[in-house]
Amino acid sequence: MQVEITDGDILVDAVLLGELLDIEPAEVSKLMRAHAITGHCERGVDAHQGQYRLSFFYQNRRVRLSVDSSGHVLGRSIIEFGQQPLPRALHRSGE
Repeated sequence: MQVEITDGDILVDAVLLGELLDIEPAEVSKLMRAHAITGHCERGVDAHQGQYRLSFFYQNRRVRLSVDSSGHVLGRSIIEFGQQPLPRALHRSGE
C-alpha cells in the first residue's frame, strides 16, 4: 500500500513520502505532528473526476502525487530549490 483511500480519508505510506521528501520514513509522522511537513489535497473535476492531487511541503521541497480513487499513483513530481527555502507561492493549490 502506497496510498490508501477509505471513506474520504487518505493515508500515504511513510516509506513513499520519506523517499519523495528525502527523509527517513521513521521521521515522517514526527515531522507532520510538528507541522514541519504540511500538505493539502485537491479533488479532480471534469476530466479528472475521481482523482486526487496530494501536495506535501518540507523545507525546500514540494512533492505532488496524483492518485485515482483506489489509491493507485498515476504520477508524481518533485520541485526542489536547493539551498533556497520553498517560495510561499508554491504552497498554493493549482500551481
